[in-house]
Amino acid sequence: MPAPADDALRYLRDHEPRMRERLAELVEENSFTDNPDGGRKVAKLLEDTFAIAGVTGRRIASPRFADHLVFASEGKAGAPPIALVGHLDTVFPPGTFEGIKKDGDLLRGPGVLDMKGGLVVVAWALRAVAETVGLAAIPSLRVVIVADEEVGSPEGQGILRETIAGASSCLVFEAGRKGDLVITRRKGTGGMTATAHGKAAHSGNAHKEGANAIWALARFVEAAQNLTDYGRGVTVNVGKFTGGQGKNTVPDEARAEIDLRFETREDGEALERAIRAAAALAAESVQGTRIELTGGVGRLPLERTAASVSLMESYLASARSVGLGSGEAPLIGGGSDASTSSAMGIASIDGLGPRGIGFHTKDEQIEVATLLLKAQALARFLIAQATA
Repeated sequence: MPAPADDALRYLRDHEPRMRERLAELVEENSFTDNPDGGRKVAKLLEDTFAIAGVTGRRIASPRFADHLVFASEGKAGAPPIALVGHLDTVFPPGTFEGIKKDGDLLRGPGVLDMKGGLVVVAWALRAVAETVGLAAIPSLRVVIVADEEVGSPEGQGILRETIAGASSCLVFEAGRKGDLVITRRKGTGGMTATAHGKAAHSGNAHKEGANAIWALARFVEAAQNLTDYGRGVTVNVGKFTGGQGKNTVPDEARAEIDLRFETREDGEALERAIRAAAALAAESVQGTRIELTGGVGRLPLERTAASVSLMESYLASARSVGLGSGEAPLIGGGSDASTSSAMGIASIDGLGPRGIGFHTKDEQIEVATLLLKAQALARFLIAQATA
């Protein structure tokens, strides 16, 4: 291994206690997506964490969420930038799951895995590179930390598209998987709400005068559910259905909430068209009703490409060199910000944060030793790009 990489790995070993301390500070601040005050406190800690020679930063204010953060460094001429992506928001409201706890070889707490641990990995890897070979020796970096990923990055997707355009690759530091398997495929996701409108009437005295919204919506639900195709990885799930006033009133409104999952951009687009066609046919079948649809495809899929496989292999060479596992994860059902970068045509890999289990549960945890190892893998990878 080249001497500069040795120096960076040594730097990280020496600073491992500070990495753990900063992670604890980040986890202690609740940054639930809809807790912008807590998220801003985490953003302030992250600004301090990324106060690294050669790195500039800026906040992007949000009317709804905490501030989003963008950091950048300027590297060797002629090399396209590398994007490093994460999020600061977590899924637990204040008071439901709080604090950090050391439990033998584990650290437990909200966001320790998803994904404040990954943010610490990125920051200290950059510190190690800056203090050894210097950030000017490697390609330029674009670090984006959004504050709304857990609700689909409604603002973050636009920030990513603006900030990382032209990047050669994108590494995303979501929860590390068992065996340190790298994620190259995620399903695309979407959500739709179907609202059926009819005409209310008394079910005894004027049944014929009514138009039953529940009946129309039920026909739509049957058609929508039948769009599921497990062979193609396409699923439709009507997860909530409400409507009506009482059994003796013809219902004039009903509503269904629908989850969509798909493996390719083309399947996502086709699925949305099919849902809209099903709604139109269902409404036509019940005279006097109409079905209104809102929503649609939210995140396109992270698709495996030759370029993303090459990126994965390059990263895994660095991961193996520091003692991490090696391999490719199976298809993941949920989306992430890697889906946005992939849809931009940027080679993207995911799941590069500390190894752990229990994301989105009150048993969220990381194997604390992998905090250092993942930072070393990233530093090693970035230094390798100096000569790539």
